[in-house]
Amino acid sequence: MNSIEPTKPLNFEERLTRSKGRSSRNCMANARVTQAEQEELAAVAKSEGKALSEWAREVLLSEARSARADAQFTEIVAIRMLLNLVLKSIACGDVMTPEAFSAVLTNVRTTKHKAATDVMEQYSTVDQKEH
Repeated sequence: MNSIEPTKPLNFEERLTRSKGRSSRNCMANARVTQAEQEELAAVAKSEGKALSEWAREVLLSEARSARADAQFTEIVAIRMLLNLVLKSIACGDVMTPEAFSAVLTNVRTTKHKAATDVMEQYSTVDQKEH
């Protein structure tokens, strides 16, 4: 006969109480998926020790917020590029003409996305080496 191991009693009051400072979650975001996709999502959520709904919420919010972060990161890289190009001119003792400055701005504007992608790839390579 199999013996049943004693389990820790559930504290329903504690489990149903919302964390202080967190607003209630009363809206839903739904997506239709195939059975195979649902199983895949559930497996990933389980591997992270989370309920599928909580995992999906975190993934959706992370993805929604990353577009803003990507744009901000790109603009930060653009500022860095502009600063480097202008300071190089100053450090070399050159006087930057308005035309030269306009050319620098155009260069930054047209290459900032590629430069930001390159910087992100450098960070992902470093992250992979560290793990």
